[in-house]
Amino acid sequence: MSVRTAARDTDLTETPQPTRPRIGSLRLIPPYLRAYRWRVAGALVALVMAVVLILDIGQGLRGLVDKGFASGDGGHLNAAALSMFGIVAAFAFVTSTRFYLVTWLGERVAADLRRDLFNRVLGLSQAYFEQARTGDILSRLTADIAVLQALIGSAISLGARNVLTALGSFAMLIVTSPRLAAIVAIVVPVVIGPMLLFGRREKRLSRESQDRIADLGAYAEEIINGLRAVQAFTYEGQARRRFDATVERSFTTAARRVLTRTMLILTVILFGFGAITFALWVGGRDVVTGRMTGGELSAFVLYAVLLATSGASLSEVWGDVQRAAGAAERLLDLLAEEPSIRAPASPARLALPVRGRIVFENVTFEYPTRPGQPALESLSLTIEPGETVALVGPSGAGKTTVLQLLPRFYDPTSGTIRLDGVDIATLDPADLRRCIGLVPQEPVIFSADAWENIRFGQPDATAAEVRAAAVAAAADGFLDALPEGFDTFLGAKGVMLSGGQRQRMAIARAILRDPAILLLDEATSALDAESEQAVQHALAVLSKGRTTLVVAHRLATVRRADRIVVLEDGRIVAIGTHDALIEEGGLYARLAALQFDGGKGRFRS
Repeated sequence: MSVRTAARDTDLTETPQPTRPRIGSLRLIPPYLRAYRWRVAGALVALVMAVVLILDIGQGLRGLVDKGFASGDGGHLNAAALSMFGIVAAFAFVTSTRFYLVTWLGERVAADLRRDLFNRVLGLSQAYFEQARTGDILSRLTADIAVLQALIGSAISLGARNVLTALGSFAMLIVTSPRLAAIVAIVVPVVIGPMLLFGRREKRLSRESQDRIADLGAYAEEIINGLRAVQAFTYEGQARRRFDATVERSFTTAARRVLTRTMLILTVILFGFGAITFALWVGGRDVVTGRMTGGELSAFVLYAVLLATSGASLSEVWGDVQRAAGAAERLLDLLAEEPSIRAPASPARLALPVRGRIVFENVTFEYPTRPGQPALESLSLTIEPGETVALVGPSGAGKTTVLQLLPRFYDPTSGTIRLDGVDIATLDPADLRRCIGLVPQEPVIFSADAWENIRFGQPDATAAEVRAAAVAAAADGFLDALPEGFDTFLGAKGVMLSGGQRQRMAIARAILRDPAILLLDEATSALDAESEQAVQHALAVLSKGRTTLVVAHRLATVRRADRIVVLEDGRIVAIGTHDALIEEGGLYARLAALQFDGGKGRFRS
């Protein structure tokens, strides 16, 4: 897909915006916390003790004023101050304990969530990734889980503490002065109303903001992956403008969410502290007239401030909860995805050693994103053990699709594929794929050294085995020439290697795997003539005694095949050897005549 098409499709594939993310989506969290129930219990105990102690500070302050300051007795003052310090010290200890426990829980749950989400993604079928955006998946693995981490590691604890503190403070207000407490109570509904009103709006905007960030990541990832094409076609200006527009959409949504929370905080603080100010004015008049002591007013002030700050903090926590609900919903959506390709409840077993007899029985297949457009139609083909079969035909004929169906990246829409007489749909996909070595047209090189990249399909291989595979694939020469030889870090996606070198790495990987079935999808398309000759020899040795399917344009590969299968529009139109098909004068002969490249043994793609 071109960069321009990808950019245009970004707008068309933006995540749908649910209008009302549900708080119920936070059900995702308790199962993860349950595994660490003792730490949760410890955090709850520390939380309750912290609330009790902070409320007790009010009584300590009352004693300090009435028994210490007012009495003029130094002994009473010392005792009251010492008692006050003891309360503060205990409060500091339990608060720090609570902070450690809940922060640890946030980090632990985030790590567990990332692990489970990554495992889910690894198990999904190829059909899912035809429509999913990599940037969106990465956003869920990072940004969305970070939101839940903040909720668990901070917001939930703060919310619970503020609720208990608010309830305890209000109870102590009543004990200290019922008349002044009544003034504060009148304002409570005025504060709660805006919290509910603005909270619903913030919940919707939080989900939308997270989706806009995912759009941003998806587009950036597409452009960065295609940066060479972007620069080659001088698309930088358009890419910048489109990215700027995506950034602005993300900012606009975030700004609306921030404004909503700002209005909520403004309302809570204005009415909450306004009520406290009025109550203090009334209380001050009571102290002047002798209806209330200075210590009681001091305690009342502390409890009123605790109540107001708890209310203000709750408004912020509520915003965090709404935002986390949106994140949790996005995570639940991904965790709920089920692979369309999975192992049966009681999978069949292949007899060992695998012989490699492959039978396609009347196979029809449509890609999920292209219903009604068969990529293969009523295809029947038998490949005997150890036979090398080349698949040729024009682009879109279905050659690569055949190679996609055999490892069960997809299942046929209809028909059956058998391996050694066993329907592959009854096998565990992992068992099936262990029998297969794949060399794709665009090999994947990971951000690691050559050892790890070649060992990819055989992690336990020795260094000698890895080097032997590299030699067989004609890859040892350029690998030894790297600054640190096989130990050299190959860069992201193997950026240090040329296209031909990446293909030879992929061939070495397949050689090391030593599979019963070998799938070669344009395995030599990026090689120069000298390297091709060496690799062709290696592939000839590798394919001896193995069932091999080859998609190739190079006649050197096609000619050595036992049979050539000619595909057109998803159907087999001819089968035979190179010479027989040339004599037959059909599609293969026309391709050879039209596309043969100066005697070099290659069809132009």
